Amino acid sequence: MSARFENQVAIITGGANGLGKTIARRIASEGGRVVIFDQFEDECRKAVEELEERGWPGRYRIVDVTRENAVSSAMQSVVETEGRIDIVVNSAGVVGPTSTPVTEVDADAFDQTIAVNLKGSFLVAKHALIHMAPRNYGRILLIASIAGKEGNAGMSPYSASKAGVIGLVKSIGKEYAETGITINGLAPAVVKTAMIDATDPAQVKYMTDKIPMKRLGTLEEVASLVAWIVSPEASFNTAFTFDLTGGRATY
Repeated sequence: MSARFENQVAIITGGANGLGKTIARRIASEGGRVVIFDQFEDECRKAVEELEERGWPGRYRIVDVTRENAVSSAMQSVVETEGRIDIVVNSAGVVGPTSTPVTEVDADAFDQTIAVNLKGSFLVAKHALIHMAPRNYGRILLIASIAGKEGNAGMSPYSASKAGVIGLVKSIGKEYAETGITINGLAPAVVKTAMIDATDPAQVKYMTDKIPMKRLGTLEEVASLVAWIVSPEASFNTAFTFDLTGGRATY
C-alpha cells in the first residue's frame, strides 16, 4: 500500500494541526501530493516543513472554510498549480460550547459552530465537486461525529452541526452515485486531539464513558480508516458515514 496515492493530489482542510495533520501525513506517506487548507500560517508552514523533511511534497493555502470566495479561489489555485484534485478531506472544525445547556447557548456561538462545521463542509464539497466532475473521479470525505448520530448533552450546537454533515453526505453522495466520485463521512467517537484538550474535562468524561473500550481513539486510528475511504479501493462506498467509536455505535 506504500504508493496507493501516487500521482494523486489531496486537499486536507484543517490540516495544520491534530486530526487533519495526521491524515495529511498518512496520505503523503503513501505517495499523495498534499495541500493543506487552514487559517494559521505558522502552523501550516511547520506542517509542510515536517512533510518535506520526510521527503514528501506538501503545500498550503490560507483558507477560511466559512467564506465561499476563499474556498473557491483556493481550490482553483490548486488545480492551476497541481493540475488536478483527486481527494478532499474536510477536517476543519470547532467544538463550540460544551457543558452548556441549550438555554444558555449564545446564538452567535451556535452560528459560528454551524458556519465552520456544516457550512464549511458544504462549501468544501461543492467546490471540490466542480473540479472533480469533469474528470469523473474523486474522493470526498467529510468528518462528522458520533454526536451527529446520537447527540451529546451539553453540546447542542456541535451535535446539530455534525448531524447536518451526515445529512449532507447522504444527499450529495446520491447525487454523484453514478459517477466515479464518492462522498462519504466519518463519525468518530472522542479522539485525542488539541480540540479535546481544550474541552471541559467533565464533558470529555461523559463522552468517554459511553465508549465500551473506555478510552479515546487515536489520531493514527482515524487516519488509517480515512486512507482506505479515500483510496481507489473504496469504489463501492458512497453516501455513507462510517463509525469509529470503540463499540459505542451499535447499528
